[in-house]
Amino acid sequence: MGQTKSRFRQFTDEQWERIEPLLPSNEGRQGHPFRDNRKVVEGIIYRYRAGIPWRDLPREEFGAWQTVWKRHARYARDGTWDRILHVILADADAGGKIDWNVSVDATICRAHQHGTNTTRPEQDTGGSVESQEPALPGL
Repeated sequence: MGQTKSRFRQFTDEQWERIEPLLPSNEGRQGHPFRDNRKVVEGIIYRYRAGIPWRDLPREEFGAWQTVWKRHARYARDGTWDRILHVILADADAGGKIDWNVSVDATICRAHQHGTNTTRPEQDTGGSVESQEPALPGL
């Protein structure tokens, strides 16, 4: 696949050509039409990849952060992301690119009695002083 040219570009042209038709169109939609879908979707991916708050998205690269956030929320709400994932997984599976082997581990790791957020007044938890608290004189 082709390389991306910028650190802000998340998709190659080939990848974008595969994803773009899966996004909702502007047909019949009232209000402002979606402008550059690629710029917005790449802004969403960049935000998650970089681990930054929405407000810190580079405006010159992705436009207003509010627009990027609203589009992400809309696509999450209407199931767009789920549909894209299902189509891409189905294509990858049909092409033999997914290994469906799964490993299941039945190991149990018990929490310490003080590691829970429940109280057990009927059960002695080991004394009048918690281990992380200093003992007070006279106790």
